[in-house]
Amino acid sequence: MIDNKLTTFERTILVGIINSNQSEDKLNEYLAELNFLTYTAGGKVIKQFKQKIDVPNTKTFIGSGKLIEIKKYTLGNEISCVIFDDELTPTQQRNIEEILKCKIMDRTALILDIFSQRARSSYSRTQVELAQYEYLLPRLKGLWTHLERQKGGIGMRGPGETEIETDRRIVRNKISLLKNKIKLIDKQMKTQRGNRGRLIRVSIVGYTNVGKSTLMNLISKSKVFAENKLFATLDTTVRKVVIGNLPFLLSDTVGFIRKLPTQLIDSFKGTLDEVKEADLLIHVVDISHKNFQDHIDSVNNILLEIGCLNKPLIMIFNKIDSYRPQNLDETDLIVKRSSVHFSIKEWEKTWMSRMNGETVFISAKTKENIPYFKQKVYEKIRGLYLNRFPYNHYLYPEILHE
Repeated sequence: MIDNKLTTFERTILVGIINSNQSEDKLNEYLAELNFLTYTAGGKVIKQFKQKIDVPNTKTFIGSGKLIEIKKYTLGNEISCVIFDDELTPTQQRNIEEILKCKIMDRTALILDIFSQRARSSYSRTQVELAQYEYLLPRLKGLWTHLERQKGGIGMRGPGETEIETDRRIVRNKISLLKNKIKLIDKQMKTQRGNRGRLIRVSIVGYTNVGKSTLMNLISKSKVFAENKLFATLDTTVRKVVIGNLPFLLSDTVGFIRKLPTQLIDSFKGTLDEVKEADLLIHVVDISHKNFQDHIDSVNNILLEIGCLNKPLIMIFNKIDSYRPQNLDETDLIVKRSSVHFSIKEWEKTWMSRMNGETVFISAKTKENIPYFKQKVYEKIRGLYLNRFPYNHYLYPEILHE
């Protein structure tokens, strides 16, 4: 069944390259993810183009022959946007636009566009705006076609200032203002975090669209926005949660993704402070995704970058209800079966159950194995409280009555 809404989506094509660092299988994975990103941003992918090229062309990223092929297709199929899977240099982007005569974007620009749509709070909007300006700054040349303007008046004679120089100065000033604004907000948020008392802090992390917000809603009984699209949640949500009469603070954070733009990593460092200050991490993984191991690696790389990889962690494999046999090496299961659904005991006999210590298999959607998950969280938090307050158990007397 075709969604009628797709007829209003912007018609786009995707472009990627195959080389020694990126096989065709890996490119297909990236293009599938880029397709989902395009859908999330409001586009409909009509066709994908691939080219084997050892080194990207410094002027046009791909070869001239492939560009001519793409141009013919765009003219004959009403294509308004071409999206490249890798980041383009300003020169490459301008040259490609001159040849194809349509909008050219790369993965970074696409993710920034999605973030600008999804940002709701003043803080996240400021972060996205900063990332957009930093991405825009080296690309200003192609945005202006005005002639050089001379400034008159006393002290203003001379070579003057071109339109591009004026705009670069304005953008740099804007970047400086936004950075100062973020520093101020970060300081305020740090004060707020300090006022939360001595409660244990738990942060949910994971790749985008793995079910973090759904799990957050399930545990905290809150109504965090959740949708089957990438980056449904940008704003950090913090809720006080009680499991077995033991209180703690639970936060949901922005999802991670492969090839995450540097501008976003830098500008969202403040948001990731919730992760940095957490006592326990809940790493949610979509077990139904065939590339979930790559997703785990991507999340671990970002956790390593912000200095959080060694924090206490529970690995949660979510969406076991959506699992399909081809996504898993069934030789690792003690009991082979032809049906789609595996029991919890069978999941616990796979190699995934031995990852990073504590591992739990759940379905946040169907609530399967949620009681066991809550019990694991409770045990971890109880241990953290006992370590933090070894001589002050009266603060939380319920942890003594086990």
